[in-house]
Amino acid sequence: MTSTATSVDEAVAALKVGESNWARTTLEQRRALLERLRVATEAAAAEWVEIALKIKGLPADSPLAGEEWISGPYAVLGGANGLAASLAKLEKGGSPLDGYKIKAAPGGRNAIRVLPHGIFDHLLFSGFEVEVWSKPDVDSRALKAHAGLGQRRPEDTDGVCAVMGAGNIFSITPLDVLYQLFADNRVVVLKLNPITDPLLPILERIFAGFIEGGFVRILTGGVDVGQALTQHPDVTSVHMTGSSATHDAIVYGGGNTGKENKAAKTPILDKPITSELGGVSPTIILPGKWSKADLKFQAEHLVTQKLHNNGYNCVASQVAIVSADWAQKDAFLAEVRAAFDRAPSRADYYPGSADRVQAARSTYKFAEKLGKDQSRTLLVGLKPTSGEAALGIEYFAPVLGISELPGTGAEFLDAAVEASNTQFVGTLGVNIIARPNTIAELGERFEKAIVDLKYGTIAINAWTGVGYLTPEASWGAFPGHTIDDVQSGIGVVHNTLLIADPERTVVRGPFRPSPRTLINRELSIAPKPPWFVTNKTAAVTGRRLTYFNSKPSWLKLPAIFASALRG
Repeated sequence: MTSTATSVDEAVAALKVGESNWARTTLEQRRALLERLRVATEAAAAEWVEIALKIKGLPADSPLAGEEWISGPYAVLGGANGLAASLAKLEKGGSPLDGYKIKAAPGGRNAIRVLPHGIFDHLLFSGFEVEVWSKPDVDSRALKAHAGLGQRRPEDTDGVCAVMGAGNIFSITPLDVLYQLFADNRVVVLKLNPITDPLLPILERIFAGFIEGGFVRILTGGVDVGQALTQHPDVTSVHMTGSSATHDAIVYGGGNTGKENKAAKTPILDKPITSELGGVSPTIILPGKWSKADLKFQAEHLVTQKLHNNGYNCVASQVAIVSADWAQKDAFLAEVRAAFDRAPSRADYYPGSADRVQAARSTYKFAEKLGKDQSRTLLVGLKPTSGEAALGIEYFAPVLGISELPGTGAEFLDAAVEASNTQFVGTLGVNIIARPNTIAELGERFEKAIVDLKYGTIAINAWTGVGYLTPEASWGAFPGHTIDDVQSGIGVVHNTLLIADPERTVVRGPFRPSPRTLINRELSIAPKPPWFVTNKTAAVTGRRLTYFNSKPSWLKLPAIFASALRG
């Protein structure tokens, strides 16, 4: 499918007709389209991963192939299944939230526990918990009554949405398309990021039912095609994933003219735009008395938060906040350096990565070059202030900073929360790492910290990426940003329960992997997670999890456990 100006017009014209057909498509028929997408995704999964590895310059036998299985077809299968389950409940006159546990959360909020949900979740995600929190003063009856969004009245469609696809994580784009179709009840013209053009045949096969129905069109091309779409008079909304600079170019225009328009608050975009834009994500590390095994495991955890997809993640941790008074600070940093060196080498496939790494090293003359090929960068000694470049620039590359604050207990936690909220650019995700006994000792002060953190996803002893991979969870910036100060974006995606206006997602995980969890009385049998960059069997586990996610079965579990336990 070529992307000339004519094809943009043709695509949008076809979707205007398709919108009328989408309005007449029943919930049952929409669920059938999701089932067709599920079958097609499973059939294309191996080829999808093969193409993804070539794009990213990874060998076919690399353990890092697990990243492409899990953040590719696995995530899309989960999204399709989750939406189908919500539609099935709506068909019967129920709410997508029926069967989910809802409990009170601080500040007049309610928390919907979306993981674990069912016996398979308890087994595969042992020790992990994911909740979606409402905004204050939204009761459980209102949550249930409004869940379903655009599918509560499928005949009331909302125009044509132009989706500007992402180029880093390959499930982002198809999940964004699904969200526009179902949450907002819009038909979609998708413009691929040029990095993902080789995946066009896969996406056309996955969305074949939606394309045949006139509900989706997929285009390739450069900036000119994106501009033609976003400015097209019959495109009624825009959704994008990328940087705040790209967002501002769409909203205000490029170059000096765009800067002038933004300063004058005169956008050139005359339609709604939603976005997911990343930022500088912090990881708060609470001091405590850690064993040598704890230090090594959590160093690998932090390095994974940075090096997953080589740092080309909107929610990659960029700065860890540690206590200057922690007796084990130096031992932990030594393990971080060692974990950087152990992690497999990989190509800098994302455009501009080497330049951004060099910019960080030029700014910080004390930058440490790590990794077998010295392609990774560690910045120790950052100041926790807004004037610090690493807190205000998303490097989107294998660069990790370390910033210190004084104190140990509640004093340190409060200061770290304040710094995260006020000194870091972006509000997409924040991580907290702490021993269970440290959390218990802090008690209500710890729970208050979760409330006080103004981030769309907060992960405790887990990476916020777990929230991304949980289809029922909401994914996006903390609410309240505007096009004039967009930070990490506007709106949410994923959210297969179609919860109206969620505030945040809260993820909790085990501090240690099994079997050390059992020795330390943590209720988890989870081994080292397959998304860890140091997991040696991640590729096999990721593939097996993907096919399980397509069609769960007890018969598939033993092979998954056998692979996961060897990681």
